[in-house]
Amino acid sequence: MNTTTVIGTGAIGTSVALALTRRGISVHLEDVDRAAAKTAEAMGAGSLQTPDRPVDLAVLAVPPAQVGSVLARVQGSRLARAYVDVASVKQVPHDDVRAQRADPASYIGSHPLAGTERSGPLAARADLFEGRPWVLTPSESTGQDVLNRALELVALCDAMPVVMDAGMHDHAVALVSHAPHLISSLLAARLEHAPQDSVRLSGQGVADVTRIAAGDARLWGDILTSNAAAVADVLDAFASGLGRAIDALRAAGDGDPAKRARAQEDLEELLRQGNRGCARIARKPGARRTELATVAVTISDKPGALAELFTSIGELGVNIEDVRIEHSWEHTRGLVELVVQKDAAAELSRWLGSGGTWAVTRADAFSGFKTE
Repeated sequence: MNTTTVIGTGAIGTSVALALTRRGISVHLEDVDRAAAKTAEAMGAGSLQTPDRPVDLAVLAVPPAQVGSVLARVQGSRLARAYVDVASVKQVPHDDVRAQRADPASYIGSHPLAGTERSGPLAARADLFEGRPWVLTPSESTGQDVLNRALELVALCDAMPVVMDAGMHDHAVALVSHAPHLISSLLAARLEHAPQDSVRLSGQGVADVTRIAAGDARLWGDILTSNAAAVADVLDAFASGLGRAIDALRAAGDGDPAKRARAQEDLEELLRQGNRGCARIARKPGARRTELATVAVTISDKPGALAELFTSIGELGVNIEDVRIEHSWEHTRGLVELVVQKDAAAELSRWLGSGGTWAVTRADAFSGFKTE
């Protein structure tokens, strides 16, 4: 692949363009939002110049409901030899391509599972897709050369290709992406009119749960509408669990000790189910299940403190599987949670605590994933 046109210069489209330009691909940019396109061009994502001949691949980085009409338009102008969309819903674009009488042979659906709660070209990164799954949903009409071109795109962006049926993809992302986003938004909405004294108590927990609620409302409204039935199915199951939790919480205040005991058992089982589900989430691509541990370290809020901590860990030769940083703007220190192999946690705790520089507050073991 030598030439590409990216249509849509939001966070995903611009990230694709940046990833391709750093690989030496000539990228042309197109967007109805001229300001966004100019910003992407200024970032080095490509050129706004119209290509003088068909490009090797056109990437349609537009909302799901617009894929069919945009594809029909650009196929009519012979913009490219092959076409791929990167929308986060797949069945609606596949159906719309047929409804718009676009050519399905030169088109393949795709979805890179990477993103950010921020929108627009300034949220783009050339390395956004590195190591992330990138789903391809070819139809029975998709040409082999088009599939190969899409696989080349995935490779150029350093992502991992996954071939799936369009409907299966939509049910999967409803569970792991779309419903969680809506649930996060519903929880964040409880904070809108909450007393300021309550909001001031917010810590890392509520920040983690509500982070994705900051996403673009119009974009996510389009995504949820395009995958409405699958998301509704996930929320039905969630509502059942939520109802069970509410019943248990009501019973926890009952005067009958037996009812309170059963309520606590129900709540603990719900929490254990959450533990088991959380443990199935691979924190890194290509991970396998193993026993990990979290070592929590208090560090000072000064320049270079974090780099000094990682340098010290590097001297010991312990591999960090994951890391989370909790920082309070009202204090002069922060908490760094280091996820390591369980058998290395005790040694790491002793190593960090021996010099007096770091304060190790705890080391918790849990079932998690380890990269091969």
